[in-house]
Amino acid sequence: MSANDPIQEKLSQLPRKPGVYLFKDNKGKTLYIGKAKVLTNRVRSYFHKSTNHSLKVNSLLRKVKDLEWIVTGSEVEALLTEANLIKEQMPHYNVLLRDDKSFPYIRITSEPFSQVFITRKVIHDSSKYFGPFTDVIDLRRTLKVLHKIFPIRSCDYNLNNTTISEGRYSVCLDYHIKKCQGPCEGLVTQKAYEEMIQNVIHFLHGKTSGIRKSLKKRMESAANNLRYEEAATYRDQLQSVEKFAKRQNKATASFDDKDVIAIANDNNDACGVVVRIRGGKIVGREKVFLTGVLDETMGRMVSDFIRQFYLITHFVPGEIVVPARPKGEKTLTNWLESKREKRLKFIVPQRGEKARLLRITRQNADLLLGEQLRKRERRKELIPAMVSQLQEDLNLAVPPRRIEAFDISNIQGKQPVGSMVCFIDGKPKKSDYRKFKIKTVEGVDDFSMMREVVQRRYSRLKSEHTIFPDLVLIDGGKGQLSMAMSALQELGLSYIPVAALAKRLEEVFLPGHSDPQSVSKTSSGLILLRRIRDEAHRFAVSFHRQRRAKSITKSLFDDVKGVGPVTRKKLYDKFQNLESIAQASSSEIKEKIGVALPLATKIIKAAQRETPNEM
Repeated sequence: MSANDPIQEKLSQLPRKPGVYLFKDNKGKTLYIGKAKVLTNRVRSYFHKSTNHSLKVNSLLRKVKDLEWIVTGSEVEALLTEANLIKEQMPHYNVLLRDDKSFPYIRITSEPFSQVFITRKVIHDSSKYFGPFTDVIDLRRTLKVLHKIFPIRSCDYNLNNTTISEGRYSVCLDYHIKKCQGPCEGLVTQKAYEEMIQNVIHFLHGKTSGIRKSLKKRMESAANNLRYEEAATYRDQLQSVEKFAKRQNKATASFDDKDVIAIANDNNDACGVVVRIRGGKIVGREKVFLTGVLDETMGRMVSDFIRQFYLITHFVPGEIVVPARPKGEKTLTNWLESKREKRLKFIVPQRGEKARLLRITRQNADLLLGEQLRKRERRKELIPAMVSQLQEDLNLAVPPRRIEAFDISNIQGKQPVGSMVCFIDGKPKKSDYRKFKIKTVEGVDDFSMMREVVQRRYSRLKSEHTIFPDLVLIDGGKGQLSMAMSALQELGLSYIPVAALAKRLEEVFLPGHSDPQSVSKTSSGLILLRRIRDEAHRFAVSFHRQRRAKSITKSLFDDVKGVGPVTRKKLYDKFQNLESIAQASSSEIKEKIGVALPLATKIIKAAQRETPNEM
């Protein structure tokens, strides 16, 4: 695809450095944001004429009228900048996370006596964030357990050495019911409180074994020193931790921390699911819906998901299990390793425990995506009355929502073609129409031609593992029906319902029945069959005429002396098809084409020889 002059000028100015590029429309709106290791190489690749782009990219390039870029110090910086800009601007052609700003998090502030609370707003400060969480009920339950185990302050006082020493605040009810240690009056040291916050962080990471050991040790020490009230407090905390740990499902025999990511996609929509495993236990599952994934590879979807999900997620495990190697894996790894300050690896398991976890996660993603799409398509799920009536008329097990119909067209066996039309919920889907040139049948044999077309169509669908129709409709009688069934049986597809609709009496035939079905002539189901059959016939005749016209322009008038390429072109420019030439008068041919009257007569006779009634 060639770019316009302004774009060409900017392409020549692109630096050979890492950075982020922004494609914009004629109104200055950002259409797409991408990152590049070398800006000039990546951006120019879009505009190479020889490049075969996807439909999505071609659609984007048709709208691009301007280009901007931001140079960064490294590819990792470009990655982060890209993710931030996508979140800020939400470009149409990027893979976008929907509604992620509304997801709640647990925030642990970085002040001397940290607060722990739920927030939906992420501030890029030194606070620690855990999430995002999509199950708010489970999140609130977790926070309740936290406050029961750990005496974290619930107030929002500005606590520091100055405010505490001045006595600006006093203890509240939480202190008296032992839900807070009273840091506002200096009743607990900052060091002791910070140790408790570290235990909270371990708890949120799913690491409860150390906490249990510590609490048990403190409980026993307090009891041995006759501090029974303090020991009882530790006992209650220990019981709460053990109860929380029991609620967690054991995920793997390994005690390593890992995230398992799976993505289910359907056309332009996808659902990404992250199962968080800490200490060998499942501690949470997060779901995020994505859009704009049409024509994207799984590797690219995984890459886009990881960049945006971990941008504001505090904890990054040492292992991330994924269904495919993410695009730009090296850059992603460097970024995540710098974020966690330790080594990290992506795993694409083929067998074993991790593969099992990945399958389970994918099942969750499939279910969640299916639920999302069903909500959107609920109105479309309503079965039209004509389809329901046809199901009743033909006694079908399921409503024939997808119907594929076949017809044959030829003239005395010449230029034989087949057609297939597709109707979904009673409406034509022309993108699924197919044309067939008959390859194996010689002479006039409509039955064998029908068998060839049906066999070719469904052998291809079988090899591609594509969806099969709910009903196959054959234009013809028992003979055509029998040949279609023969083709399906050979392919092992005899379970697909088949019906034939004869032209003369509009009779419906089904396999295994010698007599036509007793379908009311006024039935809406029969009306639908007629409409589909007629469309298949129209499509077949149209294709046949195209083939015949193309063939005729090369051979029909070759034996007519005086008719050369120029005259043949004039004939079809003026008359469009052979039938019009055959029906024209000699004087009309003479006037429009500019040939002598005897030659005009020869042209008409040649055309008439090739235009008997169509079959």
